[in-house]
Amino acid sequence: MPSSKSKILATSFDYQGIYPCPVCHVGKITHMPLMEAMSCDFCHQIFTVNVEQQQLVMPSRQPPLVWRWNGFNWTEAHLEGVEFGWGYVLAAIAFIFLPTALIGIVAYIFPPHPDAPFSWVPYIWTVLTFFSHLAIIVWLFIEIYQIPVRAYFRALRQRLSSR
Repeated sequence: MPSSKSKILATSFDYQGIYPCPVCHVGKITHMPLMEAMSCDFCHQIFTVNVEQQQLVMPSRQPPLVWRWNGFNWTEAHLEGVEFGWGYVLAAIAFIFLPTALIGIVAYIFPPHPDAPFSWVPYIWTVLTFFSHLAIIVWLFIEIYQIPVRAYFRALRQRLSSR
């Protein structure tokens, strides 16, 4: 039979509960004494709480990230007041593929002489263009949604060392 604490977690969000951290997904967030805030015991993020709207806000960044409690877990993070649409997705895809295609087409149309000492450079340059532009988009995604990569690696190291 589930405990009364798990019944509370499955129905509503309150200050007294213990919840999974929506940022690191490793730690637990609990109420901070003498404050109207909650904090994670692993990544040490501090959150403000809106109990009426069942929301958790990370005010340490602007615009703040907001999560909504659905009764069992946190919904996906969204930036307060910012809507990302298909235009941003298309711009990211174009940023990755247009420069890569441009360099690849030039390398295909004007190939270097096969006996030249660095005839492989245009092909490597095309691959490097793709991966560097992809890395920029991934970095922006990590920065916007504050994904704690370092905390994930620390948790992985702790789990591997405990085995």
